[in-house]
Amino acid sequence: MEVFKAIQIRRSVRKYKPDAFPEEKLQKILEAARLAPSAHNSQDWKFIVVKDSVKRESLAEAAGQNFISQAPVIIVAVGLEPEHILSSGNPAFALNLAIAIDHMTLAAVEQGLATCWIGAFSQKEVKKILNIPEDCRVVALLPLGFPADSAQPKSRKTIKEIISYDTF
Repeated sequence: MEVFKAIQIRRSVRKYKPDAFPEEKLQKILEAARLAPSAHNSQDWKFIVVKDSVKRESLAEAAGQNFISQAPVIIVAVGLEPEHILSSGNPAFALNLAIAIDHMTLAAVEQGLATCWIGAFSQKEVKKILNIPEDCRVVALLPLGFPADSAQPKSRKTIKEIISYDTF
């Protein structure tokens, strides 16, 4: 699949089939994250693959979004160096993980799978559920599975509304 096609058809899916999927698909998605660029090639991340149904239920509760537990896999993206701030003032881990997660979402589309980027959850609860060290930062939960329905495209602003040239 062409990258632009994957970008066009990718949707945030909130209903998943409980069906497991081949390990090869998961490995390809994880490899996409591994290959993602990061500031200073720091790769300051860890990805926790959660397949255990009890832990998936607990993560869904920690996010207040029950649909998350429907997915047979949840990938939890963790920043290992939250104190590393780039000269721009932005935390490196957040930018690095955003790129890696986007790589995973597009690889999932290519594999016929669906995702939904979850950024709203209890940091404290997710860390407790997965034994994540206190000095790390959970950036996102990424449920992963076959879609149970067809997500409808969302409207997007026009190019003219979001792009300017040479000045704000």
